[in-house]
Amino acid sequence: MCRTIAELDTTIADCRACPRLVLWREQVAHDKRAAFRDETYWGRPVPGYGPEDAKLLVVGLAPAAHGGNRTGRMFTGDRSGDVLYAAMYEVGLATQPTATRVGDGLRLLGARVTAPVHCAPPDNKPTPDERDRCRHWLVTELGLLAPTLRSVVSLGGWGWQVLLPALAESGWAVPKPRPKFGHGAHFELAPTAFGRAPLHLFGSYHVSQRNTFTGLLTPAMLEDVLAEAARAAGLPGRR
Repeated sequence: MCRTIAELDTTIADCRACPRLVLWREQVAHDKRAAFRDETYWGRPVPGYGPEDAKLLVVGLAPAAHGGNRTGRMFTGDRSGDVLYAAMYEVGLATQPTATRVGDGLRLLGARVTAPVHCAPPDNKPTPDERDRCRHWLVTELGLLAPTLRSVVSLGGWGWQVLLPALAESGWAVPKPRPKFGHGAHFELAPTAFGRAPLHLFGSYHVSQRNTFTGLLTPAMLEDVLAEAARAAGLPGRR
């Protein structure tokens, strides 16, 4: 059992539970991409990033092979992260719009980012078994954040489907039938355990290159969801 977010982050980084993911993340870290051949890749599970008293949690899918798997920080060093952190900056949830490497000065303000799967998967597709093996980390993270957590934003339908049972296990009531994912979806979940407050659940299309390049998700669309989630969480923000 991890008693703090710091302990959780350290423990996640040592996980070797999924052989296929361990092999892939370490192979990528060895082979590297030509553009990053002079860098030392992280090549381990990537923990969440943000303060331990966050009021808002952004939940993605998994680290990118040459993004978080390279830098060691969630949504850092790839184009998906470029879009996400720029939007978080615009609504007052980050100190700067860019995230290039650990130690670049980025701090999140009242918000934290995480993923249901902490290792980079081949083709960005974790297997159901890998998803289920990793879910206990998300349940633990939600439990540790529970005293302050007021809003959760799921990036994409895949994360939404993993997030709902994790929320139920962590002490919030998930209605039946389950809330449907959609961009701009918003549901309020009642607490079922001590130390929880009502939780606002928001949906947004994922910040994948496919979604942003085709215009399915624009910066303004993402900013609108993040701004609404920040307001629901009681964060000041810029909008």
